[in-house]
Amino acid sequence: MKISIFTVATPDLTPEELATKARELGIQGIEWRYKDTSEEVAKEEPSFWGNNLCTLPPSGGDEAIARFKKAAEDAGVPTLSVTPYLACGDLEGTEQVLAAARELGAKFIRLGVPSYNRTRKFPELFEEARAYLKQSEALCRQYGVKGLVETHHVTIAPSASSAYRLLEGLDPDHVGVLYDPGNLVHEGFENYRMGLELLGPYLAHVHVKNGGWVADKEPVSELREIRWSSNWTGVREGIVPWGQVIADLQSVGYDGYLGIEDFSNQYGTDQMLRETVHYLKALLGESNRA
Repeated sequence: MKISIFTVATPDLTPEELATKARELGIQGIEWRYKDTSEEVAKEEPSFWGNNLCTLPPSGGDEAIARFKKAAEDAGVPTLSVTPYLACGDLEGTEQVLAAARELGAKFIRLGVPSYNRTRKFPELFEEARAYLKQSEALCRQYGVKGLVETHHVTIAPSASSAYRLLEGLDPDHVGVLYDPGNLVHEGFENYRMGLELLGPYLAHVHVKNGGWVADKEPVSELREIRWSSNWTGVREGIVPWGQVIADLQSVGYDGYLGIEDFSNQYGTDQMLRETVHYLKALLGESNRA
């Protein structure tokens, strides 16, 4: 397995700084965040989902693509993914991302799936998603870039089995699953190995982060119920047992990338990258000796 970095987790680095840092640390792929930043947000301090300096803006056109491509090429670190925030059904936006990904030499993009918030019924959302994914499959075939459904809480694909159901019957050469165990902490947990075995050829990429649950200090309501909430933790400190996950990935023959996506703010960006790369390399070394 190899290590990549999703630039949503490195908001205070420019593309050039990130690519240079990746080369220095032995990171072998870059996943560029793909989203426009408003003028108002651009005045804020760097943040993961706000003023992220390492984000490829769709409105930047060929000039922006050329800048990010040069940053990766100059550092000798290939672009692995162009990762947008697509809405389900946005075929025009999907094709725009695919065109950018092809120009950058990326293997993947992330496709959109509906959120789930109890306002619309699952069967309706599922049919919409299936129609979009079938059309996206054709576009991905045309552009030679695979489209991925991410296992993500508060969507209709929070687990391996739900993501599989969305893609079942589609061509795994052109669409697949971005498996994110950190997201499964919040919603969608299934036995890791079982989920990976279920995904089979649809398993395309893995993200690395971690999270945990904490109880409210005071009960709520007249029934004195205890409420719990989930949040991000350091990669070593959360619920996900990454040594077990890596062993399970190896058991199904996965030899792709482990994409760093730490949101814990446990460390500054430089130390986060160093600590996480060291940790993953140690786990991979231990797993290879087992």
